[in-house]
Amino acid sequence: MSWMDEVGGILQKYSSPTQNVSNVDQNQVNQHFDNVAKSAPPNILAQGVSAALGSGQGGSFGSTIGDLFNHSNPEQKSGLLTQLISSLGPGAAAILASKGLSGLTGGTGQINPQAASQVSPATVTEIANQAQKQDPSIVDTISGFYAQHPTLVKTLGVAALSMIMSRMSQRAA
Repeated sequence: MSWMDEVGGILQKYSSPTQNVSNVDQNQVNQHFDNVAKSAPPNILAQGVSAALGSGQGGSFGSTIGDLFNHSNPEQKSGLLTQLISSLGPGAAAILASKGLSGLTGGTGQINPQAASQVSPATVTEIANQAQKQDPSIVDTISGFYAQHPTLVKTLGVAALSMIMSRMSQRAA
């Protein structure tokens, strides 16, 4: 049985990208997302997350990432920051220094969870916006990261979850 056989009926409910989410039961959307996230291949889920992160409906990419960071555990914070900083390329050291974070990577390029937990969501917002300016594909990279953490994606809210499932239904059609 394919993943679409398992959740195709759920995704069909979200096939209209203009679905009015104000009349949707939040618990139902969360349950639908849980079912879809368990069944869908990670790359398909990542494409849906990318649509939500790149839409601007929940704010800028950076503000959305800052919000997700705020809800993340230390390991997730570490993984996110490591990916954002690696996308900054050779200018990463200067950008981190301008934020007072010059020793964040300890020269390894990796950020340990304890250090990541000391970074504010507002700083992550700024780093994410800078990363997107330098490398627009960071939206897809970060979407792949969050596709591995669907429980965290649920913190984006009903509208974003509906958009994710709408994109997934279009991709699967």
